Amino acid sequence: MAKDKFIYFFGEGKAEGNGNMKNLLGGKGAGLAEMTAIGLPVPAGFTITTEVCDLYYKNGRKYPAGLKDELIKHLARLERVVGKKLGDPKDPLLVSVRSGAPISMPGMMETILNLGLTDASVEGLAKKTGNRRFALDAYRRFIMMYGSTAMGIERADFDAAFDRIKDTRTRRRCGIPAGQKVNDTDVNEEELDALIKEFKAIYKAHIRSDFPQNPTEQLWGAIGAVFGSWMADKAVTYRRVEKITGVVGTAVNVVQMVFGNMGNNSGTGVCFTRDPNNGEDIFYGDYLVNAQGEDVVAGIRTPIKLSEFEKADPKAYRQLVQVRSTLEKHYHDMQDLEFTVEEGKLYMLQCRTGKRSPIAAFTIAVDMVREKLISKEDAVLRIKDKDIEGIFYPVIDPSQKDELKRTYLVSGIDAVPGAAAGKVVFDAKTAEEWAAQGKTVILVRRETSPEDVGGMHAAKGILTATGGKTSHAAVVARGWGKCCIVGCEKMDIDYSRRLFKVGDKVVKEGDEITLNGTTGDVYQTSLKLIQPELPDAYQTILQWADEIRRLRVRTNADTPYDAAHARKLGAQGIGLCRTEHMFFDTPERREAIQEMIVAEDVDSRKRALAKLLPIQTEDFRGIFKAMDGLPVTIRLIDPPLHEFVPHDEDKQRQLAAKIGVPFEKVKHRVEQLHEANPMLGHRGCRLTITYPEILDMQVTAIITAACDCAKLGIKVEPEIMHPLVIDRKELKILEERTRVVADAIIKKSGQKVKYLVGTMIEVPRAALLANEVAEVAEFFSFGTNDLTQMTLGMSRDDAGRFLPDYVDEKKAGVFKFDPFQSLDQSGVGLLVQMGIERGRSTRKDLKVGICGEHGGEINSVKFCHRVGMNYVSCSPFRVPIARLAAAQVVIEDKRAVAKGPASRPAAKAAVVGRKPAAKKAAPKKPAARMGAAKGPKTAAARVAVARGAKAPAKRSLSAAKRK
Repeated sequence: MAKDKFIYFFGEGKAEGNGNMKNLLGGKGAGLAEMTAIGLPVPAGFTITTEVCDLYYKNGRKYPAGLKDELIKHLARLERVVGKKLGDPKDPLLVSVRSGAPISMPGMMETILNLGLTDASVEGLAKKTGNRRFALDAYRRFIMMYGSTAMGIERADFDAAFDRIKDTRTRRRCGIPAGQKVNDTDVNEEELDALIKEFKAIYKAHIRSDFPQNPTEQLWGAIGAVFGSWMADKAVTYRRVEKITGVVGTAVNVVQMVFGNMGNNSGTGVCFTRDPNNGEDIFYGDYLVNAQGEDVVAGIRTPIKLSEFEKADPKAYRQLVQVRSTLEKHYHDMQDLEFTVEEGKLYMLQCRTGKRSPIAAFTIAVDMVREKLISKEDAVLRIKDKDIEGIFYPVIDPSQKDELKRTYLVSGIDAVPGAAAGKVVFDAKTAEEWAAQGKTVILVRRETSPEDVGGMHAAKGILTATGGKTSHAAVVARGWGKCCIVGCEKMDIDYSRRLFKVGDKVVKEGDEITLNGTTGDVYQTSLKLIQPELPDAYQTILQWADEIRRLRVRTNADTPYDAAHARKLGAQGIGLCRTEHMFFDTPERREAIQEMIVAEDVDSRKRALAKLLPIQTEDFRGIFKAMDGLPVTIRLIDPPLHEFVPHDEDKQRQLAAKIGVPFEKVKHRVEQLHEANPMLGHRGCRLTITYPEILDMQVTAIITAACDCAKLGIKVEPEIMHPLVIDRKELKILEERTRVVADAIIKKSGQKVKYLVGTMIEVPRAALLANEVAEVAEFFSFGTNDLTQMTLGMSRDDAGRFLPDYVDEKKAGVFKFDPFQSLDQSGVGLLVQMGIERGRSTRKDLKVGICGEHGGEINSVKFCHRVGMNYVSCSPFRVPIARLAAAQVVIEDKRAVAKGPASRPAAKAAVVGRKPAAKKAAPKKPAARMGAAKGPKTAAARVAVARGAKAPAKRSLSAAKRK
């Protein structure tokens, strides 16, 4: 392909592009090209590439040289294929101008239909079709869309003018009673004529010039509007919420218009090849008679179901069913289709992978494996982290039968399943503001528009008065797994008074309602919600993931309950048990730790710690029992002591009275503990260096509990972790004391209990000196929460004031993701790689894991696999996400290598787990160590292999099955 080719044509059964060119042609353009090539009925057109969008912004919103000439050439080709001229006054070619990013962003960017209509060509269209009402309806739509999209006029100004015409003229002519809706299709030719004059007057009042009558001027204006919409607030917000990065821009598709608004034998629709809510293999969608595509998506009218479309136009429906079968077999996935029927003939306007609910994602993936459309690996790759999160979304507790009957309010169309309860709000801004205050909100709108995206994301549920299952509200909510009910036509919404009515019932802003997105029912109260039963397909996918992955997944758990729950979710041990959390559980525990802190001498501290010893011992017994046969990493005390003591006078006096010391002593001790920067202060292993009696008590509790459990036949694998280590000597002091205490208890008990002593790598110095630290440590656990703070010099608690600007692509755009949510792989990740490599250069069998919340974030987990970790650890509910990610990275790396040259033994071995074949002259390699992934020596090289680079011919990381 020539580097300066900016436009790709499709038409007459041939296409210059194809379905694999999404990054260049966008999803819509690639789909149109592919459908054309496989013989489906697609109107002719051309796609301006995403590269043009990228250059447009890089060049200060100027088009690249050569685009104008290329556009003229392709427009002439389109005119030849169609046999019409753009804007011809006798028989005009009309086109749609539509966006199309490489990743689906439903409704976030602009579309303009019926371009090419002018005062002259509209009359030519009327004569050619013999349908003047249709021509005028197309012209009023074009003026409104061009004015609001390309020129920035408020859409509400056009809507208000249309409503006035309908209320003052159409209602009276048709005898439609007050309170009953007047449909767009009720407006006649004469009224549309008057409306067009009003629309042009609105345009002139805002723009200070007449509506353009030059079709070429219209076309460039529309192209500019689509490119401009790429950086519109709603589009930027959507990309941020969806974590869409690395996409250079949107394509622009210029396509011959076909018309669904030519009468009752015409129409437009949106459909899915399977039910996007539950994944069932049924044809699912909406159809609007005598309408254009915007009407379905915008939800302006409530459509009919596909089953009714079959009855109304069986011939066109049969064509659509055949297209459904063809495309699903071609793409091997559920498809989202847009189509138009023009006087009985079907045209396909869009084909893309369909958004689906979490339950549907699992069901469709498993069903397609059974149908032999995809492999198990494909099925695992198709599941996203948000699908796993969504599978746990709540449903209404069915035990509230009387309450359900008593509070039932109204029913609409069940667009997205699940349930949500919260306070009613009527606009996106209020939804965002209230949600930021910690309130749970339900966004109620007549219909949603892309401008509502921020509020939709903030809300727990969405309720609209109009629209169908493929309206904007439904599509966006489904992509986010958000409960949504649409088409609730009995709701009368009054935005000015901030309320809605259903008959004589009134719901005001701030009142609570509950949505049942599975049934479409709305209730006038906040009902109890419960967790649903997980579908069989969820268990099937996770089982397949476990068969594929090599990285083990542990959990962060501090109680036996959390440990048992995490184990049910697939955890293979505990990677972080925070002992200090146990001190906060009861007043008795808090008082004991506070007494220890206030104590002035060793004996007094030991007496206070003696009160905690039996409590901690019992806690550890419960955790070891829950994790029978699995490793448990226990972190010794980490927070600074000031976090455990009261800071207001009343509570200090209460503490003084309870432990029998003067108030002044307590107050003075609290003041002593104050630190200007406690995160970098007296905490972690520094506490046990200063107060070794704390170490003695905690190690005693851990090992005593382990010995007690061993006597009962419970297999225990304790791993004692010292946090915040910065030096080998520091850890050596603590390690020696740990072993003195532990070994004495084990010897006395007569049990055989093996334990490990290791450290948490969370200070950059520890990563840099990891080779020295590993001389003492038997395992590393990377605490990436603190490691991120210290590496970036950013406080996790305070960065919220400025970090959004660092992530916002419209502002600084320094990071693609929030580094506290997704690991900063190029910065913090480099320290992690270095720490692993240096640590294993000293201790070949060094066990390595991660225990920050990054351990449950999908991209971070993949990074952990590639740098050779043994395990990740995360909160219980993120364990399934980590299991999925650990499998996906194996598949991705294997496929990346398969795409490269065949002669890559080292690279292939790194992915499939085989030892690279040695050169004949190479010396014999040392015995493999337990614990690390096999492949190139350095973590950086491992990541490079995953991206398809050739592995360097250096000694590999030894390998075996990970523990």
